[in-house]
Amino acid sequence: MGFAGLRTRKVVPTRTAAELDAMAAAGALVAAALAAVREAARPGESTLGLDLIAETVIRDGGGIPSFLGYHGFPATICASVNDRVVHGIPSAGDVLADGDLVSIDCGAVLGGWHGDSAVTFGIGELSEADAALSEATRLSLEAGIAAMLPGNRLTDVSHAIEQGTKAAEKQLGRRFGIVSGYGGHGIGREMHMDPFLANEGAPGKGPLLAVGSVLAIEPMLTLGATKTKILADNWTVVTADGSRAAHWEHTVAVTEDGPRVLTAAV
Repeated sequence: MGFAGLRTRKVVPTRTAAELDAMAAAGALVAAALAAVREAARPGESTLGLDLIAETVIRDGGGIPSFLGYHGFPATICASVNDRVVHGIPSAGDVLADGDLVSIDCGAVLGGWHGDSAVTFGIGELSEADAALSEATRLSLEAGIAAMLPGNRLTDVSHAIEQGTKAAEKQLGRRFGIVSGYGGHGIGREMHMDPFLANEGAPGKGPLLAVGSVLAIEPMLTLGATKTKILADNWTVVTADGSRAAHWEHTVAVTEDGPRVLTAAV
Protein backbone atom coordinates (compact mmCIF):
# COMPACT_ATOMS: atom_id res chain seq x y z
CA MET A 1 0.00 0.00 0.00
CA GLY A 2 1.69 3.20 -1.11
CA PHE A 3 1.52 6.63 0.47
CA ALA A 4 -1.23 8.73 -1.08
CA GLY A 5 0.81 11.87 -0.55
CA LEU A 6 2.78 13.44 2.27
CA ARG A 7 -0.19 15.47 3.45
CA THR A 8 -2.45 12.42 3.69
CA ARG A 9 -2.45 10.52 6.96
CA LYS A 10 -2.04 6.83 6.28
CA VAL A 11 -4.75 4.81 8.04
CA VAL A 12 -5.16 1.08 8.63
CA PRO A 13 -7.99 0.22 6.15
CA THR A 14 -11.47 0.76 7.57
CA ARG A 15 -14.76 -1.15 7.21
CA THR A 16 -18.32 0.08 7.56
CA ALA A 17 -20.51 -1.07 10.45
CA ALA A 18 -22.29 -3.51 8.10
CA GLU A 19 -18.96 -4.86 6.86
CA LEU A 20 -17.80 -5.39 10.44
CA ASP A 21 -20.98 -7.35 11.12
CA ALA A 22 -20.24 -9.49 8.06
CA MET A 23 -16.69 -10.07 9.31
CA ALA A 24 -18.09 -11.00 12.73
CA ALA A 25 -20.27 -13.65 11.07
CA ALA A 26 -17.17 -15.16 9.48
CA GLY A 27 -15.38 -14.83 12.80
CA ALA A 28 -18.16 -16.63 14.67
CA LEU A 29 -17.76 -19.55 12.27
CA VAL A 30 -14.04 -19.68 13.05
CA ALA A 31 -14.82 -19.57 16.78
CA ALA A 32 -17.27 -22.45 16.38
CA ALA A 33 -14.69 -24.50 14.49
CA LEU A 34 -12.04 -23.87 17.15
CA ALA A 35 -14.49 -24.79 19.93
CA ALA A 36 -15.33 -28.07 18.16
CA VAL A 37 -11.64 -28.86 17.70
CA ARG A 38 -10.86 -28.15 21.33
CA GLU A 39 -13.77 -30.34 22.44
CA ALA A 40 -12.52 -33.25 20.31
CA ALA A 41 -8.83 -32.93 21.20
CA ARG A 42 -7.86 -35.78 23.50
CA PRO A 43 -5.14 -38.43 23.75
CA GLY A 44 -5.20 -40.71 20.71
CA GLU A 45 -6.85 -38.17 18.39
CA SER A 46 -4.82 -37.14 15.36
CA THR A 47 -4.39 -33.59 14.17
CA LEU A 48 -5.85 -34.72 10.84
CA GLY A 49 -9.00 -35.77 12.70
CA LEU A 50 -9.19 -32.29 14.22
CA ASP A 51 -8.75 -30.79 10.77
CA LEU A 52 -11.73 -32.70 9.38
CA ILE A 53 -13.87 -31.49 12.29
CA ALA A 54 -12.95 -27.85 11.63
CA GLU A 55 -13.64 -28.18 7.90
CA THR A 56 -17.05 -29.73 8.58
CA VAL A 57 -18.08 -26.94 10.96
CA ILE A 58 -17.03 -24.24 8.50
CA ARG A 59 -18.70 -25.80 5.47
CA ASP A 60 -21.88 -26.65 7.42
CA GLY A 61 -22.03 -22.98 8.38
CA GLY A 62 -21.90 -21.90 4.74
CA GLY A 63 -18.27 -20.86 4.82
CA ILE A 64 -15.08 -21.87 3.06
CA PRO A 65 -11.83 -22.70 4.90
CA SER A 66 -9.43 -19.80 4.31
CA PHE A 67 -6.27 -21.84 4.78
CA LEU A 68 -7.12 -24.79 2.52
CA GLY A 69 -5.15 -24.29 -0.71
CA TYR A 70 -3.68 -20.96 0.46
CA HIS A 71 -0.29 -20.87 -1.32
CA GLY A 72 -0.69 -24.64 -1.47
CA PHE A 73 -1.38 -25.25 2.22
CA PRO A 74 -3.17 -28.62 2.37
CA ALA A 75 -5.50 -28.23 5.35
CA THR A 76 -8.23 -26.22 7.10
CA ILE A 77 -6.29 -25.68 10.32
CA CYS A 78 -2.69 -25.18 11.29
CA ALA A 79 -2.02 -27.65 14.11
CA SER A 80 1.21 -26.83 15.94
CA VAL A 81 2.12 -29.15 18.80
CA ASN A 82 4.79 -28.53 21.47
CA ASP A 83 7.88 -26.99 19.79
CA ARG A 84 5.93 -26.18 16.63
CA VAL A 85 5.10 -22.47 16.63
CA VAL A 86 2.79 -21.97 13.63
CA HIS A 87 1.80 -23.47 10.27
CA GLY A 88 1.91 -27.10 11.42
CA ILE A 89 0.32 -29.39 8.81
CA PRO A 90 -2.31 -31.80 10.24
CA SER A 91 -1.43 -35.46 9.79
CA ALA A 92 -2.92 -38.87 10.55
CA GLY A 93 0.39 -39.80 12.12
CA ASP A 94 0.45 -36.76 14.39
CA VAL A 95 -1.36 -38.30 17.37
CA LEU A 96 -1.99 -36.27 20.51
CA ALA A 97 -0.78 -37.46 23.90
CA ASP A 98 -1.17 -36.38 27.53
CA GLY A 99 0.83 -33.26 28.27
CA ASP A 100 0.97 -31.99 24.68
CA LEU A 101 0.66 -28.23 24.18
CA VAL A 102 -1.48 -27.64 21.10
CA SER A 103 -1.93 -24.43 19.11
CA ILE A 104 -4.72 -24.41 16.52
CA ASP A 105 -4.98 -21.59 13.97
CA CYS A 106 -8.09 -21.43 11.80
CA GLY A 107 -9.59 -19.13 9.19
CA ALA A 108 -12.88 -19.00 7.31
CA VAL A 109 -14.37 -16.84 4.58
CA LEU A 110 -18.11 -16.16 4.61
CA GLY A 111 -19.82 -13.79 2.22
CA GLY A 112 -16.44 -12.69 0.92
CA TRP A 113 -15.11 -11.66 4.36
CA HIS A 114 -12.41 -13.41 6.39
CA GLY A 115 -12.06 -14.31 10.03
CA ASP A 116 -8.78 -15.58 11.55
CA SER A 117 -8.20 -16.82 15.10
CA ALA A 118 -5.96 -19.14 17.10
CA VAL A 119 -6.03 -20.79 20.51
CA THR A 120 -3.57 -22.81 22.58
CA PHE A 121 -4.62 -25.55 25.00
CA GLY A 122 -3.30 -28.65 26.69
CA ILE A 123 -4.07 -32.33 26.27
CA GLY A 124 -4.76 -33.66 29.76
CA GLU A 125 -2.57 -32.09 32.44
CA LEU A 126 -0.14 -29.42 31.29
CA SER A 127 3.12 -28.76 33.07
CA GLU A 128 3.22 -25.57 35.10
CA ALA A 129 5.62 -24.02 32.58
CA ASP A 130 3.42 -24.84 29.58
CA ALA A 131 0.29 -23.54 31.31
CA ALA A 132 2.13 -20.31 32.13
CA LEU A 133 3.32 -20.01 28.53
CA SER A 134 -0.19 -20.29 27.12
CA GLU A 135 -1.58 -17.86 29.69
CA ALA A 136 1.18 -15.32 29.02
CA THR A 137 0.45 -15.47 25.30
CA ARG A 138 -3.27 -15.00 25.93
CA LEU A 139 -2.57 -12.03 28.21
CA SER A 140 -0.32 -10.51 25.53
CA LEU A 141 -3.19 -10.84 23.05
CA GLU A 142 -5.57 -9.13 25.50
CA ALA A 143 -3.07 -6.28 25.90
CA GLY A 144 -2.89 -5.84 22.14
CA ILE A 145 -6.67 -5.87 21.82
CA ALA A 146 -6.96 -3.14 24.45
CA ALA A 147 -4.75 -0.86 22.31
CA MET A 148 -7.13 -1.02 19.32
CA LEU A 149 -8.38 2.52 19.87
CA PRO A 150 -9.06 5.39 17.44
CA GLY A 151 -6.02 7.67 17.14
CA ASN A 152 -3.49 5.05 18.17
CA ARG A 153 -0.87 4.02 15.66
CA LEU A 154 -0.01 0.55 14.45
CA THR A 155 3.04 0.14 16.67
CA ASP A 156 1.06 1.22 19.73
CA VAL A 157 -0.55 -2.21 19.38
CA SER A 158 2.86 -3.87 18.92
CA HIS A 159 4.19 -2.09 22.00
CA ALA A 160 1.11 -3.07 24.02
CA ILE A 161 1.63 -6.75 23.11
CA GLU A 162 5.27 -6.52 24.19
CA GLN A 163 4.34 -4.79 27.45
CA GLY A 164 1.67 -7.45 27.99
CA THR A 165 4.38 -10.10 27.71
CA LYS A 166 6.59 -8.27 30.22
CA ALA A 167 3.67 -7.91 32.63
CA ALA A 168 2.91 -11.62 32.27
CA GLU A 169 6.54 -12.44 33.04
CA LYS A 170 6.27 -10.55 36.32
CA GLN A 171 2.88 -12.04 37.13
CA LEU A 172 3.85 -15.62 36.32
CA GLY A 173 7.45 -15.49 37.50
CA ARG A 174 9.22 -16.73 34.38
CA ARG A 175 10.75 -15.45 31.15
CA PHE A 176 9.24 -15.89 27.70
CA GLY A 177 10.68 -15.43 24.21
CA ILE A 178 8.76 -13.30 21.70
CA VAL A 179 9.02 -15.22 18.42
CA SER A 180 11.11 -13.20 15.97
CA GLY A 181 9.84 -12.28 12.51
CA TYR A 182 6.20 -13.34 12.87
CA GLY A 183 3.15 -11.29 13.80
CA GLY A 184 -0.32 -10.14 12.91
CA HIS A 185 -1.75 -8.49 9.81
CA GLY A 186 -4.54 -6.59 8.18
CA ILE A 187 -7.55 -8.66 7.16
CA GLY A 188 -10.79 -8.17 5.23
CA ARG A 189 -11.71 -9.50 1.80
CA GLU A 190 -8.29 -11.16 1.84
CA MET A 191 -6.88 -13.15 4.73
CA HIS A 192 -3.47 -11.48 4.82
CA MET A 193 -3.32 -7.78 4.03
CA ASP A 194 -1.04 -4.87 4.88
CA PRO A 195 0.03 -3.74 7.37
CA PHE A 196 2.21 -6.29 9.14
CA LEU A 197 1.77 -6.09 12.92
CA ALA A 198 4.90 -6.88 14.91
CA ASN A 199 4.55 -8.35 18.41
CA GLU A 200 7.06 -5.92 19.91
CA GLY A 201 8.54 -2.51 19.24
CA ALA A 202 8.50 1.17 20.04
CA PRO A 203 5.09 2.91 20.14
CA GLY A 204 3.81 5.80 18.03
CA LYS A 205 4.78 4.65 14.54
CA GLY A 206 3.00 3.42 11.42
CA PRO A 207 -0.48 4.08 10.08
CA LEU A 208 -3.25 5.40 12.29
CA LEU A 209 -6.07 3.33 13.67
CA ALA A 210 -9.48 4.76 12.84
CA VAL A 211 -13.04 3.63 13.54
CA GLY A 212 -13.50 0.52 11.37
CA SER A 213 -9.80 -0.43 11.16
CA VAL A 214 -9.30 -4.19 11.50
CA LEU A 215 -6.21 -6.22 12.44
CA ALA A 216 -5.54 -9.86 13.19
CA ILE A 217 -3.52 -9.74 16.41
CA GLU A 218 -1.45 -12.86 17.10
CA PRO A 219 1.31 -13.02 19.71
CA MET A 220 3.56 -16.10 19.73
CA LEU A 221 5.72 -16.84 22.74
CA THR A 222 8.21 -19.57 23.66
CA LEU A 223 9.71 -20.94 26.85
CA GLY A 224 13.15 -20.34 25.37
CA ALA A 225 14.75 -18.58 22.43
CA THR A 226 13.08 -16.25 19.94
CA LYS A 227 14.63 -17.84 16.85
CA THR A 228 12.80 -20.38 14.69
CA LYS A 229 13.41 -22.63 11.69
CA ILE A 230 11.14 -24.06 8.99
CA LEU A 231 10.93 -27.83 8.53
CA ALA A 232 11.40 -29.68 5.26
CA ASP A 233 7.66 -29.46 4.49
CA ASN A 234 8.31 -25.73 3.87
CA TRP A 235 5.46 -24.81 6.23
CA THR A 236 5.98 -25.93 9.81
CA VAL A 237 7.77 -23.35 11.95
CA VAL A 238 9.53 -24.76 15.04
CA THR A 239 11.58 -23.18 17.79
CA ALA A 240 15.27 -23.34 17.03
CA ASP A 241 16.09 -24.56 20.55
CA GLY A 242 13.26 -27.10 20.83
CA SER A 243 11.43 -25.13 23.51
CA ARG A 244 7.64 -25.14 23.55
CA ALA A 245 5.59 -22.39 21.93
CA ALA A 246 2.09 -20.93 22.22
CA HIS A 247 -0.03 -18.89 19.79
CA TRP A 248 -3.22 -16.92 20.43
CA GLU A 249 -5.04 -14.78 17.85
CA HIS A 250 -8.20 -12.74 17.35
CA THR A 251 -9.48 -10.58 14.51
CA VAL A 252 -10.23 -7.20 16.10
CA ALA A 253 -11.91 -3.98 14.94
CA VAL A 254 -11.59 -0.43 16.22
CA THR A 255 -14.98 1.05 17.11
CA GLU A 256 -16.24 4.19 18.82
CA ASP A 257 -17.22 1.97 21.77
CA GLY A 258 -13.84 0.30 22.16
CA PRO A 259 -12.20 -2.77 20.59
CA ARG A 260 -14.57 -5.32 19.02
CA VAL A 261 -13.36 -8.91 18.81
CA LEU A 262 -14.76 -10.20 15.52
CA THR A 263 -13.77 -13.83 16.18
CA ALA A 264 -15.54 -14.12 19.54
CA ALA A 265 -17.76 -17.11 20.21
CA VAL A 266 -21.46 -16.32 19.82
